Amino acid sequence: MGKLKNNAVMLALVMGLALSGMAQPDPGAERTDNNARLYREGNAWVEETTGTLPASRTLRVSTEVGTVRVNGGASGAVTYVVKKKAFVSSESAARREFDAFRISGAQRSDATILEGEFVQRGQHKLSADFQIQAPRDTRLLTIETRGGGINVNNIAGRVETETAGGGIQLDGIGGTIVANTLGGSIQLGNGSADAILKTAGGGITVESISGPLTATTYGGSMSLGTAGQSATLESMGGSIKVRQTAGDLRASTAGGNIEAGEIGGTAVLKTAGGSIRLGSAKGLVRASTAGGGITLFRLEKGVMAETAAGGITVGFTGSKGITESSLQTSAGDITLYLPASIACSVKAAIDMASGHRIRSDFPEVKVVTEGESYGPREVYAQGSLNGGGPTIKVRTGIGDIEILKAQK
Repeated sequence: MGKLKNNAVMLALVMGLALSGMAQPDPGAERTDNNARLYREGNAWVEETTGTLPASRTLRVSTEVGTVRVNGGASGAVTYVVKKKAFVSSESAARREFDAFRISGAQRSDATILEGEFVQRGQHKLSADFQIQAPRDTRLLTIETRGGGINVNNIAGRVETETAGGGIQLDGIGGTIVANTLGGSIQLGNGSADAILKTAGGGITVESISGPLTATTYGGSMSLGTAGQSATLESMGGSIKVRQTAGDLRASTAGGNIEAGEIGGTAVLKTAGGSIRLGSAKGLVRASTAGGGITLFRLEKGVMAETAAGGITVGFTGSKGITESSLQTSAGDITLYLPASIACSVKAAIDMASGHRIRSDFPEVKVVTEGESYGPREVYAQGSLNGGGPTIKVRTGIGDIEILKAQK
């Protein structure tokens, strides 16, 4: 017995020395949180996993499947709830689905990482939902999912999101926003910096953005509330609507109408198949459409407006500082409103004037008709207002032209 006791003591001493010499676990090493519960919900089995990770300047979320929701709050740890759903009949089959999709978290360098990945390939009847609470003062948040929507609220830093199959909703973002989706819409509530938004299969809606905005969609309409600086909007198949920009606006669409309100700078508006309407602009306006009318009001500078089939209505408010301008349509009426005090020259013409005329409220603009009474006729007019200045050219192939005094 004494010998066995001595051997046990020696063994304990050796093991103690060995353990004391082992490297301690790396607190930042990747780990899988096994704090999960299993329950039934409707026709699906649910595995709900909760966990906590230390907060960092950067939070990265990446998953092969699932929706991701991130809400910013008070400073502290990153907490998450992940719900996996398996649409199978038995509990054993559900467990196999859940085991094939692993949730893991880690802290590496200055980044907190949460991932969801399939460890077993093949066909899976599984979806996932990530609900994450993060500090609002997170400097950088990146989210990537290959199959689900993304929702981010109340993050002060830069936000980068990408999904291959879902919509993106963002609100209360303090830093730069980069959002890309291949199969859904993008909705931005309030952004305090700049934003680059792109979708291949949905519309884009922005309520308010303080910095420059660039938005592109290949399959939907676009709507912008207010932009604190410039905005560039491009759609391959939808209408564009803008309420206000403090800077320049560039809006183009291959198949829809363009409607803009108050533009604080220049405006370039182009559509291949729709009408154009503008409330006001402080800078030069360029508007063109292959099939629709153009209506531009309260212009302070010059305008270049052209349509292949539609009428044009333009109203100037500025009496000084206007630039060379042109209004042209192949078929349609043109109405031009000018302030009584404006200093400019006017040249107007109707190519095929049979049954059409030029009318002017300004006696300085003289109208001349050429051609036979019953044959093709050309009508043109020209004159200088208040001593003359930059020339405004007005021309229609078939239609009437009116040059009217703008109401104060």
